[in-house]
Amino acid sequence: MAGQEGGAGDGRAQDTGDSTWAQELLDHLRPTGRDIRRLVAWLGETVHGTASLHDDAGTLVAGPRMPLDKTLVADIRVGRIASAASADGDGHVRLLRVGHPAPAAAGVLAVARPDPFDRRTSDILTHTAQVLELLLRARETTAADRRLKRATSDLRLAILQLLMVEDTVAARRVAAGLWPGLLDTDTACVYVLEGDAAERDRLAEECLGVTRGRALVVRCPAMDGHVILVVVGDTSGEALRSLVDRNPGTLLGGSAHQSLARTAAAYGQAVSALAVARVRPDRAAVYAERTHPERLMDPAALRAWTARLLRPLDTLPHHTRAELLATTRLGLEFTAVSAAKVLGVSRNTVRARMERVEALLRTDFTDLTVRATVHLALSTQVSLADGQDGEDGQDGPDGEGGEGGQDGPDGEGGEGGRDAQDGQDGRDGGRADARQTRARLGDLLAGPALEAWARELLGRLDSDARDLRRTLRHWIAAGGNAERAAQTLAVHAQTVREHVRSAEPVLERRLLASGSDLYEVVLAHLATGALEPPVLPRDDPGQPDAPVHG
Repeated sequence: MAGQEGGAGDGRAQDTGDSTWAQELLDHLRPTGRDIRRLVAWLGETVHGTASLHDDAGTLVAGPRMPLDKTLVADIRVGRIASAASADGDGHVRLLRVGHPAPAAAGVLAVARPDPFDRRTSDILTHTAQVLELLLRARETTAADRRLKRATSDLRLAILQLLMVEDTVAARRVAAGLWPGLLDTDTACVYVLEGDAAERDRLAEECLGVTRGRALVVRCPAMDGHVILVVVGDTSGEALRSLVDRNPGTLLGGSAHQSLARTAAAYGQAVSALAVARVRPDRAAVYAERTHPERLMDPAALRAWTARLLRPLDTLPHHTRAELLATTRLGLEFTAVSAAKVLGVSRNTVRARMERVEALLRTDFTDLTVRATVHLALSTQVSLADGQDGEDGQDGPDGEGGEGGQDGPDGEGGEGGRDAQDGQDGRDGGRADARQTRARLGDLLAGPALEAWARELLGRLDSDARDLRRTLRHWIAAGGNAERAAQTLAVHAQTVREHVRSAEPVLERRLLASGSDLYEVVLAHLATGALEPPVLPRDDPGQPDAPVHG
């Protein structure tokens, strides 16, 4: 038989007055006890029967599967009736509607027991259904909150990926929808917070709190223990340091101020600063601006050389060229795997794009000197696009007046003298411009300022009796491969790695990880003549298609 729920007439007589079940039921509402499966199992045990819960689609959520009247179940789900009861020779079954958070959706709570339902069991069943509704609503709220946080996190990552490929316009457009004004700036700093991977979500939430909406906070897709922050303004640095103080085992590395288009470079600086933070008592460090080799080169000659080297990419559509340049820059700065995670593409895509650039430039990225040289060109290209590289080339030789410039009878140069002076200046300036336009890599590396910088940098290694300088030179020549360098040096590969690792604090640069630090050391070897410049097909302005030495 089936009908509306109700207790048997002698239910009151069977009610023992035991109210411990109510306390047990309330315990299931505690934060540590909110488990729907455990609650349904408790219900079955408490009424000395079996209980199960089905969702609005009929899927079993908790408890064992039981044979139920499909018509009654369907009527309860669609709202025709709120409850039903049935009995046969095997026992008694009660069905109750359990409301779901979604409108017009309901699940069905089914309880079967061999004895009729008395008042006590009916009360337990009714109150349990109410608690289940609360737990389902709480679970849906938690799930919705989790989905919202995940979507927000994915959006932050997408903005960072746009900044990494220098698409600042699109990054600002995406950010404006949820965080108006966040990227309305020309410059920003990048910080990397390193901690336990298991604590990263909590650390990311703390970062959001201390920066008060003035930072783009992203869980690094490449390093599980890293949180990346693109910080606007100067007020968040101290707040992040206080976060490190409160969380033992965390490290903080920060970049110098960079334009948004140079976010990838700023990220590299922040990662470099992490290496310094590891040995500092306060576990925090900011990248210290130092003399970079490109700043010691003739700027006009460097610009001309960069344009010539990258000219094969100029024939590509703008978006394709920008995509290849940004991917190659990240691929040279980090590993292909890390670059892929940061960009949100597969590592095969990164490698394919870099191989295409290799083919267009007719170079080989397995050669560290080639990687350092192309990285130099790409960094210069970013500076040019960003407007950071001024037009102030080195002054040409001072012109001196010829005979027409001798003082006249009144002791003043005449018009002829000034014309001669202007003509001489023009010829000297023209010759200087021509030299800058025809500059090759060897010319860029031959400046006295660059050579002095390189000798001072590498000279720091001379005091070590292990001859770190020799090991480092052969390691670079072997493409950063310790095994090949070890064969040349007739030592163990681990010895090579230890020597290179020992050189890092002396040079104040990371070497075992690919990036700007390593490439600066490679350029220092080229500038001192310790290594030969790489073969670059477009390095000779007279024969742009002929492979010649730089």
